[in-house]
Amino acid sequence: MMEYKKLGDIATYINGYAFKPEQRGDKGLPIIRIQDLTGNSYDLGYYNGEYPKKIELTDGDVLISWSASLGVYLWNRGKALLNQHIFKVVFDKVKIDKYYFMYAVEFNLNKMILKTHGATMKHITKKDFDDVIIPFPNLEDQKNITYKLNSVKKIIHSYKKQIELLDELIKARFVEMFGDIHNSKLYPYVNIDSITTVLSGGTPDRKVEEYWDNGSIRWVKTTELQNCVITDTEERITQAGMDNSSAKIVPIGSVLIAMYGQGKTRGMTGYLAVECTTNQACACILPTKKINQIFLWKYMILSYDKLRNMAKGGNQPNLNIGLIKKFPILFPPIELQNEFADFVRQIDKSKFEVQKSLEKTQQLYDSLMQKYFG
Repeated sequence: MMEYKKLGDIATYINGYAFKPEQRGDKGLPIIRIQDLTGNSYDLGYYNGEYPKKIELTDGDVLISWSASLGVYLWNRGKALLNQHIFKVVFDKVKIDKYYFMYAVEFNLNKMILKTHGATMKHITKKDFDDVIIPFPNLEDQKNITYKLNSVKKIIHSYKKQIELLDELIKARFVEMFGDIHNSKLYPYVNIDSITTVLSGGTPDRKVEEYWDNGSIRWVKTTELQNCVITDTEERITQAGMDNSSAKIVPIGSVLIAMYGQGKTRGMTGYLAVECTTNQACACILPTKKINQIFLWKYMILSYDKLRNMAKGGNQPNLNIGLIKKFPILFPPIELQNEFADFVRQIDKSKFEVQKSLEKTQQLYDSLMQKYFG
């Protein structure tokens, strides 16, 4: 008969320290916040002073972010200090396979996220976390489960790596044909608004159910712009929602740019494979015969850092429509643009096949997680 245990009976969970902004400097040990775990950090801070020994991190520590962004992580970046809103796990109560524990926590965190129905979860209380119940087989069975899940995860990682390499091949082809982003082949530049139209969208009032319930019009948010082709959207609006906001239909072939958003969002792009509306934070570069949109899209991806550096504002700099309109883009002969776009289409066919395999393997992983922890 399967044994079960509460997370609170398995380990001790130490919350990080609430470092003040003035305590963050450029010397000492790195202060690890949630964004430093998720990869959305651009300003790693350091602390050079006395601190509680319990918040010190070493390689192999298991960390759980319980506020804003939920996740479980294995720390492997050397000695550091833990900020608030993250638990460090101390396995001091029972014998448990570390990786089995991480998979069990991952499964339950995902369940908690799903219960929010798309809303942002502010945090998990310590009591609620401690009360989560997980299956607790013997140590040998835990290790067998870990082995199976690790094996599937490795396959998932290999497919993701293949997709990354195919993307690198596109970048290499771009440089071969047009030079690097600094225009080493000396092609002319033009401002975006000199060859096409740029517009933005809008968000219908969230309080009016008529604008959202049973909507059929695709509506893109900046968080969906991941330098990817947009074939569908997480949310849809109604005709009434579009009529009563600044949202508007954007045609297939448009290039979208995130003008603002948290973390790495600002400057990310999307290419529309379907008609959509967007929110007001998306700049929409409409298709034109004057430039190949695939070429334009890939150029904007390569211009990510340049776009981000153009942003204006204080604590959270933003782009705006005016900046996007005046953004200078490389303008080689259209024949070369078309040749490059044909190459991209061929690579995308390979990516599509790899993506299908990735999705099937992800489904297997999800089913195993359900089997072992559901």
